[in-house]
Amino acid sequence: MSGFSNSPKLLKGGIVLIDSVTSSVRRIIALQYNPDSISRTLQVQGVGAESGDRSEALRLKGPPVETVKVEAEMDATDQLEEKNGVTTEVGLHPQLATLELIVYPTSSQLQTNNSLAQSGTLEIAPMETPLMLFIWSKQRIVPVRLTEFSITEEAFDATLNPIRAKVSLGMRVLSVNDIGFNHKGGSLFMSYLQNKEQLGQKSLGGDFSALGITGI
Repeated sequence: MSGFSNSPKLLKGGIVLIDSVTSSVRRIIALQYNPDSISRTLQVQGVGAESGDRSEALRLKGPPVETVKVEAEMDATDQLEEKNGVTTEVGLHPQLATLELIVYPTSSQLQTNNSLAQSGTLEIAPMETPLMLFIWSKQRIVPVRLTEFSITEEAFDATLNPIRAKVSLGMRVLSVNDIGFNHKGGSLFMSYLQNKEQLGQKSLGGDFSALGITGI
C-alpha cells in the first residue's frame, strides 16, 4: 500500500462560464496542470493626483482595476498512452477549442445578426458572452473578462494534431463599477472583497519597535 494514501487531494484552478441572465452554469473548465505562478496587478483608482485638490488626495473612486495573468500547460501524453479515443483522433483540439470559444460569438448569434442586417435593422446590439469566473480555490472566485489570449502549440502527432501546448490568459477582474451590484458578477465581486477583508483581519499586526521607532 502506498504511503501517500492520506495525502490531500490537489485542487485545480479553472474557469466557469455562467449564463449572465439566469446564472446557470454553462461550462466548467479545470486546468490540466496548475501553473507555477500567477501574476496579479492592482491599479489604484485614486482621485487626488487627477484633480490637484489636496482634499481629494486620500480618496478612492472605487475598487482598483485588478488584472490577472496565468500560463497553463496542456499535455496529451498520458491520454495517448491510455489510447483515449478522442485524444488519439484529434489531440488537444477539444481542450483548446473550449478555451478559444470564450472569445467567439456563437455561430447562431452571427447568423442572427446577419439576418437582422439583411432585413434592414438599423441598430444591432453587440453579442453578449457568458459571464466568466476565474476560480483559484474558494478564497478567489472572481468575475473576469478575458483581455489577452495566446496559444503556443509545441508538439504534434503524425496527423498534425497538437499534443502539447501552453496557453497564456490575461484577465481583468470585473468589479461593481463594471457590472453593478444587481448583476450576478457584482454579487460575486462583493463576496470576493468581503472575503479579502476577513482574511486581512487575520493577519497579525506589527508594532513600532519593529520599525525602529516608539511612536508617531
